[in-house]
Amino acid sequence: MTKEVSIVDLVKVIRSKNAGPFELTFDIIFKDKETYEKVKKAKVITKELIAKLYHIPIDKVLHFVEFDPANAIKATIVRPVDSGSIGETDVYGAQQHAPLLEIKIPYEE
Repeated sequence: MTKEVSIVDLVKVIRSKNAGPFELTFDIIFKDKETYEKVKKAKVITKELIAKLYHIPIDKVLHFVEFDPANAIKATIVRPVDSGSIGETDVYGAQQHAPLLEIKIPYEE
């Protein structure tokens, strides 16, 4: 039976952080290998989804990696405002992961 599951129920960690002053990196680290493989196979989390969630053109998603050794999906985007610039509200980039929390995964039990 397939149902839609919140990403929050499938992961150990969802975080964002600076990747230098001009980029943000997102890490989605799954609870175990089996869960990671199911989510990876579903092809819901993609470069296109990251662009959509962050309202940016796809070319602003600089890296998208399914990192098997860590059961993780990682993405790096261009920061909308450079770290420390006027109008920037999160110098460390640690509060930018919220849109990822809304991801729903079709999940077969």
